[in-house]
This record gives sequence, structure tokens and C-alpha cells, in this order.
Amino acid sequence: MSANYTNLNELRSQKKLLKNEINEMEDILTFKSKKESLSVMTNGLTDKFLKETADPDGGTSLSLDTQNIMKEISSGIKEAASKKNVMSLAGDTVKSGLLEDTIRMGAVALVGNYAKKSVMNKSWKKKIIGLALIYLAPYALRFLSEKLDDYQRNKTASSMGKII
Repeated sequence: MSANYTNLNELRSQKKLLKNEINEMEDILTFKSKKESLSVMTNGLTDKFLKETADPDGGTSLSLDTQNIMKEISSGIKEAASKKNVMSLAGDTVKSGLLEDTIRMGAVALVGNYAKKSVMNKSWKKKIIGLALIYLAPYALRFLSEKLDDYQRNKTASSMGKII
């Protein structure tokens, strides 16, 4: 556990290095550089979504980089609507209705475009609505599709019961 040092200067230099390392860790943990601290805590996941801007007072403030967020969302939507995915949807028409998948993709595109416009708006209320859509719309759409599937199953079962 302990290291053998040949002279006192080596021990002092090692002590100085350890103090510097401790000070760097304290800087990260005390959020002196907010973006760097969040980057360390999230393993770099938040780097592309945050930006530091200079205040008129000379300090820096951390804010969301909405342009990068919108680029990520739009690239995800474009990827979902790519020719390859559309061709795979067309091949699966026997298994699942192409119309249903097309409607889902259209709903995702509409919500995505509205969320993009809302986040880019200057009004903070519309920005909050846009961010809420980004995070909550997938859950709402999934919930609605599950409810519609349940309704359709119940109707089918009741009509089969009437026939029998």
C-alpha cells in the first residue's frame, strides 16, 4: 500500500500531484464549470445538448442547445421515414396494415414538427410545451394505440358473440 521514496523531494512532488488531483475533483463536484461537471456525471451524454453562453456580467451560464436537440429529433424522424423502413413496411402489409403504420408515422411527423416549431419559438411557454411534447408524446401515442387495440378487440369479440 505504501510506496518507498528515495528522497524527500519525491514525496513532496507526489503530495503536490495528489493535491492538484483533489482540487480538480473538487472543481467538478462543486460545479465551477457546470457543463464539464454534467459531462463527467453523464459520461458525455449531455455535451451536445448544452451550451455555455457569456453573460453581460462576465460570467457564463448554461443553457439548452435547442438547435442540436431539434437536429437529433429530425434525424430520428427522417431515419424512421427512410426508404428502407418504408419498403420494409410495404413488405409487412400482410402482417400489419400499412395504413396503420403510415398513420403512426404521420402522427409522429406532425408532433415532431410542431414540437420543433414550439421549441424554436421565443415564448418560454411554447418552449415548455414543445419540450413536453418531445418527452410525453411517445407515451401518449402508445397509450392511445393500446386503447384503440383494446377497443377493436372488444368490438370483434362482441360481434363474434352476436354471430354465435
